[in-house]
Amino acid sequence: METPSSHGGNPLRRLYHWVLSWAQRPGGTAALAALGVAESSVFPLPPDPLLMALCLGKPQRSYFFATVLSVASVAGGMIGYGIGMFFWDVWGGWFMANVPGVTQSGFDRVARLYQTYDFWAVFAAGFSPIPYKLFTIAGGVFRISFPIFVLASVLSRSARFFLIALLLRSYGVPIQSFIDRHLGWLSLLFVILLLGGFLFLR
Repeated sequence: METPSSHGGNPLRRLYHWVLSWAQRPGGTAALAALGVAESSVFPLPPDPLLMALCLGKPQRSYFFATVLSVASVAGGMIGYGIGMFFWDVWGGWFMANVPGVTQSGFDRVARLYQTYDFWAVFAAGFSPIPYKLFTIAGGVFRISFPIFVLASVLSRSARFFLIALLLRSYGVPIQSFIDRHLGWLSLLFVILLLGGFLFLR
């Protein structure tokens, strides 16, 4: 296995491989849960690669790993919502300066989406590569309905992680490289089709 030191001066690459290294340790499940919480509010990397590695190592526990990650990610989303609602006036500047994916322009776009499509905006962010943390924090800042926020998070996060678990449990190693290359586009395509159907019904 590649180690963090084998990736030169690229800190994001080192961080990525440090995350993956937890799949080979006894605390892999706990690390997955911690990553799920952190990614929903402050951490720059998605938890999917660690989920994939754990599912490939123990295919029979794939759905268990997906459940752990779904619960942790939704809990992290609630924390992000709380940060936006209760602490944004104090911490907002720090988040803008230090948390990747949290920007003023991003907040402005999310604000426009939340005016009309609060559920679908959260769902899209939870399922696709759009920075979920931006939507969780902004959800609290703009005071969108908390039950709607939680429902959209539960559905989108579970759909994303259980889809990965299902594919890896069913097809194993050959599907991993395909997911690595195309998860972002597949997720966006799914969301576009879903929103298209919603708009058609409207």
